[in-house]
Amino acid sequence: MKFYMPVRLYDEPECVARHGEDLASLGRKALIVTGHKSAERNGALGDVCMALEMYGTEYCIFSGVEENPSVETVRKAAMRGKEAGCDYVIGIGGGSPIDAAKAAASLLKQQDPETADLYDASIPTEAVPVAAVPTTCGTGSEVTGVSVLTLHENKTKKSIPHKIFPTLALVDGKYLANAKLSMIVNTSIDALAHMMESYLSIQADAYSRALVIEGLKIWASVKDVLDETRPIDELDYGTLMRASTFAGMAIAQTGTSIPHALSYIVTYDDQVRHGPACGLFLSRFVKEAYEEDSTPLMEAAGFADTDAFDAWLMNLLKDITVRKETLQRAYDAVKEDARMNGTRVHMDAESLARIVQL
Repeated sequence: MKFYMPVRLYDEPECVARHGEDLASLGRKALIVTGHKSAERNGALGDVCMALEMYGTEYCIFSGVEENPSVETVRKAAMRGKEAGCDYVIGIGGGSPIDAAKAAASLLKQQDPETADLYDASIPTEAVPVAAVPTTCGTGSEVTGVSVLTLHENKTKKSIPHKIFPTLALVDGKYLANAKLSMIVNTSIDALAHMMESYLSIQADAYSRALVIEGLKIWASVKDVLDETRPIDELDYGTLMRASTFAGMAIAQTGTSIPHALSYIVTYDDQVRHGPACGLFLSRFVKEAYEEDSTPLMEAAGFADTDAFDAWLMNLLKDITVRKETLQRAYDAVKEDARMNGTRVHMDAESLARIVQL
């Protein structure tokens, strides 16, 4: 067995203020990478800037990260940091800004970020330090080495081959407080997919599975806010963020699987948000698993069986529609994907077709 988790993680209220010195001491000048407005609205950007100013650390802000960030956007962020003389990066937001921050940190280490190839696996994996302040409860990117970017030339999303873990992660549920419930639902489904795909990976071991089971129990304690069985309260925000972080630590050991591979085409072609795009395939993927594999997942997540899970999830996603040609392109792409052989679920063309519903 192996376990690698190099991220220094703090999970507590007012986390950024309490650990501002840690955040400010990662370098001389920070490149702050965020989305367009959310980090400002939820207060995370203000908290980070205040912490840096308190300890005399300079910074510049790149707030141009779109959902499902492109390689082109990452280059712009890195060029901004290079020109400003930044020597570390702070990603604030969901998976998009944090993934973009990791990739920008890699480019900042290169002599010319404008021409360096993020997908060249032969280049040594080097990056300036990265700090992550998550503001959504889905990707767990604050504790993974993964950076998934959009490749417009290939009409899909793909992880860069370099593993870039943040040095520091500051997790505070308060940043969810002004988020729409739809965003919380969408990102929570992503966290759920991370845990279930990780558990069913051939890379899973006792350590990663323990993270999944504990994370699912945490997630299950608040799943009734996702289907609006009860209203969300202040304590739920921290719980949702914690479940996402557990999920991130699990996939850091195993990677993701078939639902994620299928989701990238669905997101690119039909603009379905990432979490729901994974969720569309998740329950059918779990149904393909052996009972001894799926039963612990259902028990931890609070479902009687895979049928009950499927009914709950499909009800949550009932308004999502995907064109048949998109499903066919996803099927054709994933049929040749290495992840077909990376799961404890038996995968062949027929089982993949059942999952995609072709």
